[in-house]
Amino acid sequence: MDAGFFRGTSAEQDNRFSNKHKKLLKQLKFAECLDKKVDMTKVNLEVIKPWITQRVTEILGFEDDVVIEFIFNQLEEKHPDAKVMQINLTGFLNGKNAREFMKDLWPLLLSAQENIAGIPSAFLEQKKEEIKQRQIEQEKLASLKKSDEDKKEKDRDTRERAQSKSPRRSPVKRERKQSPSRSPRRKPSPIGGSSPPPPLMQLPAKPMEQLADSETSGRAMPEPVIQEASSTWLHIKNQIISLHLKVLSKS
Repeated sequence: MDAGFFRGTSAEQDNRFSNKHKKLLKQLKFAECLDKKVDMTKVNLEVIKPWITQRVTEILGFEDDVVIEFIFNQLEEKHPDAKVMQINLTGFLNGKNAREFMKDLWPLLLSAQENIAGIPSAFLEQKKEEIKQRQIEQEKLASLKKSDEDKKEKDRDTRERAQSKSPRRSPVKRERKQSPSRSPRRKPSPIGGSSPPPPLMQLPAKPMEQLADSETSGRAMPEPVIQEASSTWLHIKNQIISLHLKVLSKS
């Protein structure tokens, strides 16, 4: 028996697989961009991996690590065959989705190998747009904050001006008006006993002649007042004389 019978054969050496690939290449539809070769040594694959993960998850509806790692392994080659990749992904994504996926992936790889950093131009533009939008949002926030501060300062100035213009009212003491019905308050009597009642009438210390002279002094008094005063003094004089006579009679 031939010893070559026991040797293993690869998919490329087996005519059955090569015929199947040729048949699929004729049957499947491929994008025109897949005819171009990509040098993966010039591509920053780590930057593209997040996009591949997101795109596969969108197609399948869930994150399939097996399919994602299968794509990464095929891109580890220096010059991967784009059409073979599409055929290999057809069993996982179906024919239409595999074709759409390769149609989106391959232009990114072609653009990445043309840039020095190995990053697709679309990613760079997207990053610039994100930075621009972030700056616009920061400027809007700064503008809103400044406008709020200006408004607060304006309101404060308005209040200060209003307070400075309005005159301050001085406190006015209100005097209580005493009603005529109320009698004046009596002063309290001194402590230690009641004060003696005032005398009914005090006799003048001046002699009678001086009193008579004062009556005829330069002050001009009305006639009724003079007559009343003279009658009062005469009455007092008579009382004094009667008292004196009583005293003399008793003695």
